[in-house]
Amino acid sequence: MMLPAIPPAFTGFIEALHGAAGRAWLARLPTILVNCATRWDLTLGQPFPNLSYHFVMAARRANVQPVVLKVCAPTGEYAEESAAITHFGGHGMVQLLATDAADEALLLERLVLGTTLSHIADDDAATRIAAGVMRQLWRPVTTDFPFPTIQFWSEGLTRLRARYDGGTGSFPSALVEAAEGIRADFMTSLAPLVLLHGDLHHDNILMAERMPWLAIDPKGVIGEPAYEVGAFLYNPFDISQRPDLPRILARRLAILSEELAIDRARLRGWGLYTAVLSAWWDMEDLGHVGEDTLRCAQTLAMLSGLP
Repeated sequence: MMLPAIPPAFTGFIEALHGAAGRAWLARLPTILVNCATRWDLTLGQPFPNLSYHFVMAARRANVQPVVLKVCAPTGEYAEESAAITHFGGHGMVQLLATDAADEALLLERLVLGTTLSHIADDDAATRIAAGVMRQLWRPVTTDFPFPTIQFWSEGLTRLRARYDGGTGSFPSALVEAAEGIRADFMTSLAPLVLLHGDLHHDNILMAERMPWLAIDPKGVIGEPAYEVGAFLYNPFDISQRPDLPRILARRLAILSEELAIDRARLRGWGLYTAVLSAWWDMEDLGHVGEDTLRCAQTLAMLSGLP
């Protein structure tokens, strides 16, 4: 069986992120691919470009059905992602065709490759599409679901303070304090809880055939619907470089508030909060502050006086 070459950039990223555990996983990856091909009768294609946290590739099942094979690296996200995709049941989400817990591999419905929401030049149109996907995804959850909560995720801000002995280090103190204030206020007044995607940005919304647009790569987190918009507001990755960033974010907030029937101030607040939290996660995972998301957080702070 001919196996695809593992891109060197992906190998380097996994080793840098996971150290010895990453090297051990990379050594197992060829065996995992053979196991998956045998188990699910797959003809393996090529890995997708710009791989980062996981190994994802095109394949064909029984040499006919186009599918996607995703092998999860040692991030600890496999169980939650597979459970989340199953919970969404194809509503706004790619469908899970098969899964193997031992190899932490997912066999997924193939969407239209290379066509993400970031390819939509009209930002208003892209924002309305994203809102439509959000409405399809959100479904009530019960307390026995094995997903983290946004309260659990918020411990990142506690770790930030601990890292800097109660200070904020290279993070602007005003933004950290604003995020902490939002956490204290919003966590005590949550709307009815749903299962959120948790990382619903432009590159995680793809054109599809079964539906016009579907989401991929859910984190699976329990929270109120307003929380979901955060990742969308500070993406795509280069948005912070746009000179019209304040106009873009103000317009997105207006559209999302209209489409989702959620108070604009609450969307803005969660957007600021999640941008700061994301910048901290970059520090934890990659060793550097997420400057781009902090610029978006600063802009959202400036928009606080708008109606």
